[in-house]
Amino acid sequence: MIASSKNDSPEGEDTATERQPFFVDKNEPKNDSVDYPAIEAAVRVILESVGEDPDRDGLLETPARVARMYAEMFAGLKSDPGRHLAKVFEEDYDEIVLVRDISFCSMCEHHLLPFTGKAHIAYLPSGKVVGLSKLARVVEEVARRPQVQERLTHTVANLIEERLSARGVAVVVESTHSCMTMRGIRKPGSLCLTSAMRGTFKTDPKSRAEVLGLINRSAG
Repeated sequence: MIASSKNDSPEGEDTATERQPFFVDKNEPKNDSVDYPAIEAAVRVILESVGEDPDRDGLLETPARVARMYAEMFAGLKSDPGRHLAKVFEEDYDEIVLVRDISFCSMCEHHLLPFTGKAHIAYLPSGKVVGLSKLARVVEEVARRPQVQERLTHTVANLIEERLSARGVAVVVESTHSCMTMRGIRKPGSLCLTSAMRGTFKTDPKSRAEVLGLINRSAG
């Protein structure tokens, strides 16, 4: 959903770009159940509760902006990320397929603060492969939910194993959590790593070591 505010334009009118975006991604997840007015009302309460005036110029449009942000950040709640894995190609290839450094941004469900990082996905095909960009789309869509990193990691691994009937799946996620770097213990630079192994990568130590070696290998 594309929302615009007249106050966002210097002339007080919608711009052509806001009315009609140049590019629309048909695969973009959508969540039509978002209650924008309820979010706006809640944000006003929060601002008032911390001693702010939600009616001053700088905050006047903030509730609406936050509502649109939440709709974007949580767009994956009502979608099926596995749909991106429906189109497969028959291929006589049975070695590791690996896509590294898939960037993402998700929202920690404990404090509703973002955690950002990279996901690395590897799988052993069983006669069929999927377009590499589809793996990135799965990560992107799973990330658009309030969650913890551990769940994100396992969800991606389960989807790939189930939808591709892969003989082995390895997912490694590394990210920085705002709830640890900007509040509480306040330790910038701290990195959280999680992994999920399925099939051969879980049961065969040599295969596991091979895929982890590829994931950890320095570029160049």
